[in-house]
Amino acid sequence: MNTYGAEPGLVWHTEFRDGHVPAGYEQLRVFERALSLLPEGVKKVRRRSDTAAYQQELLRYGAAGKHPRLGRIEFALSCDGTREFKEAVAEVPKSEGPPLYREHHGKRVKTGPEWAEVCFVPNQMSHSKGGPAYRYWALREPLRQLELPGMEGQRALPFPSLEINCQSYKLFGIVTNRDWRGDRLMAWQHERCGKSEEAHKVMKEDLAGGQLPSGDLGANAAWGWIMVLALNLNGAMKQLVLEPGWEHRRMKALRFALIHLSGRILNRSRQWIIRLGKNGSAYRLLIGARQKILQLAHSPTGT
Repeated sequence: MNTYGAEPGLVWHTEFRDGHVPAGYEQLRVFERALSLLPEGVKKVRRRSDTAAYQQELLRYGAAGKHPRLGRIEFALSCDGTREFKEAVAEVPKSEGPPLYREHHGKRVKTGPEWAEVCFVPNQMSHSKGGPAYRYWALREPLRQLELPGMEGQRALPFPSLEINCQSYKLFGIVTNRDWRGDRLMAWQHERCGKSEEAHKVMKEDLAGGQLPSGDLGANAAWGWIMVLALNLNGAMKQLVLEPGWEHRRMKALRFALIHLSGRILNRSRQWIIRLGKNGSAYRLLIGARQKILQLAHSPTGT
């Protein structure tokens, strides 16, 4: 589990876990740790996540405003498609489920899914009268694919589904403490979160984080920590040392331009000398990087 800062491009917190640990394990502790690492200038935090974060302690923490500096944290989280939630969605008349519109080339285009607010209170939330209030929204999309003859009722769909008046729907639920309209809320909840998925791809492919060296948890955890340190060092070097335009380049570009360079190695006067072509772009880039490293080393803050 990694906490990734999109703006600096660095991993702030990482945990190498056992393979059988679920994605939602101790998310509140990790979330509090991530909040403690935010710069002092951050005054507002909003949270969106999939069903891994659908936990009562996380909901209460955000809605009750328990954080000493940030206070109330607005959220929109995917909720579990339980039997009770499906029954509540089935009670919503079709007339109350307007179609979902999306922006396409500057125009509002009607899509197939329908959205509506659902009157739903889970059992685990109904025991406290003074507890925070949440709103539940449902997005149901008609399934267009017809079933094959003789296969009715035998399919196993990889997502929650619902039967209403002989019509099958794909079901998606959201719980929130925000006062937005459902269509705006769902569009925001489905947006990308920085470049965290790309960062995971860089960890696994560019820095060999997906090729564990051992069957031992401790050795693999050490490998993972070294990989994260390499990721952060690489990100800091691209932002602080290299020229503008290198911030978003992957390791393949760095290897081609800076690491896998052809040169001549000489041993003279008890010194090792690497000789590169003077007119090459890599030479100027390396000289500029060395000068910036010296400036950082002698800066007042020492960073």
